[in-house]
Amino acid sequence: MNVIFLSKREGKARQVNLAHPLTISLAAALVLAVLGSAFSLGLQLGRGSQSGLGHLDTLGVTGVLAQQKQQIADLRQQLQLRVDAMAMRLGEMNAHVIRLDALGKRLTEMADIDSREFNFDQDPPRGGSDGEGVSAQIPDLSAMVDSLEKRVDLRETQFSALQNAIMVRKLKQETQPEGSPVKSGFISSYFGERADPFDGREAFHKGLDFAASAGTKVLAVATGVVTWAGDRSGYGKLVEINHGDGYATRYGHNERMLVSVGQTVTRGQPIALMGSTGHSTGPHVHFEVLRNGRPVNPLTFIGR
Repeated sequence: MNVIFLSKREGKARQVNLAHPLTISLAAALVLAVLGSAFSLGLQLGRGSQSGLGHLDTLGVTGVLAQQKQQIADLRQQLQLRVDAMAMRLGEMNAHVIRLDALGKRLTEMADIDSREFNFDQDPPRGGSDGEGVSAQIPDLSAMVDSLEKRVDLRETQFSALQNAIMVRKLKQETQPEGSPVKSGFISSYFGERADPFDGREAFHKGLDFAASAGTKVLAVATGVVTWAGDRSGYGKLVEINHGDGYATRYGHNERMLVSVGQTVTRGQPIALMGSTGHSTGPHVHFEVLRNGRPVNPLTFIGR
């Protein structure tokens, strides 16, 4: 196959034989050169693109890791601050428990209660199976909190029992007759056998007589409930108080009552005004103490 080229400048025609081996070799070499150049250019572009993407990806991952490390460091710092605050709070609570122990021990001694029942120096014996060990520092604080909580619960129980014991003892002390029914005056007649002031016959006097000015305040010698407030034969205007535990007191010959039946009175509270009503020769108060319904010598209670 021949290809004819016409030249305008020279006005001549040139003929090229495409089937000639030289022509074919030149064409093949040209095609190979073009393809090689394109392939080389493609490789260079691909390498440059991969290098850029890899660099960008490395920068992104490094930034994320750095940010996460900073967040972890911040969380660790906050956690440590909270742990320090918790430890400080535990120290304060432990100091309060120590003060409570000292107070409980002092109250036990003041109340004269057996220290073996309310021992604030040590916790009572207790046991249990061996628990699994815990790691890290936070579980240590948790164990301290649990121990302190148990100690506080124990002290609460002990204080509640101690309070009840003290209240019962105090109530018993308040309800047991003690002291004089008047602040001023003198004993004009004692408990026991005596001559009756009206007929001179031998008679048993069931109480003590306290003489003073008319209108002197008569006082309750113990806490109790008024069971009588009115006239009674021989006693004149009488106030009777039940104190519980088998004790009762009577206050006779009053001029006027200051309490009524069913009223609760306390030790030292005025309950009547001294007079000379009933079987009496002058202003005084007849004071009786009864134990299980039987009169006992009030002088032993006044002496307390």
